[in-house]
Amino acid sequence: MVGFEPPAQGQGLGLSSIQAAAAGSAAGLLTRVLINPLDVLKIRFQLQIERLSLLEPRAKYHGIVQATGMIFREEGLQAFWKGHVPAQLLSVSYGAVQFSSFEFLTKFVHNALLCDSRNPTVHFVCGGLAACTATVTVQPIDTLRTRFVAQGEPKVYRNLWHAVVTMYRGEGPLSFYRGLTPTIMAVFPYAGFQFAFYNIFHRIAKWASISSGNIQNLVCGGCAGIISKTLTYPFDLLKKRLQVDGFQQARASFGQVQTYKGFLDCVFQVAQNEGLRGFYKGLSPSMVKAAFSTGLVFFWYELFCNMLNNYRLRRDSEHQQQLSKGLNGKQSHSANSS
Repeated sequence: MVGFEPPAQGQGLGLSSIQAAAAGSAAGLLTRVLINPLDVLKIRFQLQIERLSLLEPRAKYHGIVQATGMIFREEGLQAFWKGHVPAQLLSVSYGAVQFSSFEFLTKFVHNALLCDSRNPTVHFVCGGLAACTATVTVQPIDTLRTRFVAQGEPKVYRNLWHAVVTMYRGEGPLSFYRGLTPTIMAVFPYAGFQFAFYNIFHRIAKWASISSGNIQNLVCGGCAGIISKTLTYPFDLLKKRLQVDGFQQARASFGQVQTYKGFLDCVFQVAQNEGLRGFYKGLSPSMVKAAFSTGLVFFWYELFCNMLNNYRLRRDSEHQQQLSKGLNGKQSHSANSS
């Protein structure tokens, strides 16, 4: 299972930090390809000021089906992979840092603090800390990805390099870290709940004698993703709003635009203008995305970890056999000499 397990008591994978990072990167890459369209829908919903309803005539998007059709008609199929390059950089980098940090932290807790590294509470704390580390590392990429998804036609940014140069010259280096406050506030409990509930669901499956290998990892991860996203969703919406602040010219074709003075002002304006439901805009595609993305990430990560672990065990076994053959050969040679 994800996280350090004492080899004498569990089936610890015994992977190095580099191997955990490689497995996390591969899991993030494959998952991103599959769930990027859902991410586009979620971000479009989050950034819309108008209410997501057929009863709101000013709203550009009313629901998942209507929004999907409109984006396809107006921008083409490729629009569902807008921002895919920075999104892939985000997923690969985030997966590498998060999972390698999580494996390191759970091992540290077991060896240095003498705590049970398999406890759900330990997984919550270590998962949250690992995600915060990964978030600070990849926040500039996340901001770029959000802006690529947010822009309509004509495009403000031609490519990734043009976006970096334009933002740096026009808004300064701190623009790449817009939305970091709500991101950190959200990512700790979100990732913590992901790892904790993934652990809990695995324990429930074990208690119920349900064992279906990789499918179990997919289901447990999906359920953990839905619960985690629902509990922390408002912070994600606030982060997206702040990330596109100062980018209003690219949002004109989508409806109203809003500027914010900071995190608290963003909270106040959303509550005042859009009500409590405003904090949950885009929740439906976000929950679908969370179920698939979290389930797939844990599925791929465990799969790649098992592959790497089996390769290591096979290599060690072959090395041991070679040593045994060499030792037996030396013993035979000594016996013949005698």
